[in-house]
Amino acid sequence: MGSEVIVELQRNATDWANVVGEIVKIERKIFPKHESLARSFDEELRKKNSGLLYIEQNGEVAGYVMYSWPSSLCASITKLAVKENHRRQGHGEALLTAAIEKCKKRRVQRILLHVDPSRTAAMTLYKKLGFQVDSLVEGYYSADRNAYRMYLDSESD
Repeated sequence: MGSEVIVELQRNATDWANVVGEIVKIERKIFPKHESLARSFDEELRKKNSGLLYIEQNGEVAGYVMYSWPSSLCASITKLAVKENHRRQGHGEALLTAAIEKCKKRRVQRILLHVDPSRTAAMTLYKKLGFQVDSLVEGYYSADRNAYRMYLDSESD
C-alpha cells in the first residue's frame, strides 16, 4: 500500500491530458460502450458546474467520481469508478464522500444518482452514506436494464 491522495482535476492543470487519458482507459474497461463517456469525457469536464475528483495512488489514477451541480437545488453523481485492482480499499467511499462534501459546500440541497440494482457493492456503499432509493427507472441503461434513482438530502442547519 503506497501513498494515495484525492485530487480535484483543474481545468487548467498541466497534467489534464494525462489524467483524462487514464480516466478514459478506466471508463472504457468498466462501462459498456453505450454507458461510457470515453468519447466525450474532455467535453463533459469542460462544462460549467461540473467537477471530477480522482484518487492518485503511486502515480496512477486508481478511481474517480464525476459530479455536476446545475443549481443549488440539486446535484448529480454522474460517474463513480475504481480500477479492479484498487477495489475493496475504501477508494469508492472516499471519492463519494469527497464529492458529497464538495456539493454541500455549494449548499446543494439534494444529490441524485442512478445505479443498476444488480450492482450490490455500489448499492451497499450508497446506502451506507445515506442515499435512499427514490424510484425504479425502467429501461434507464438499456431496454432490459433498469436503474434505481437514489437521493441524499443535505441536513438543514
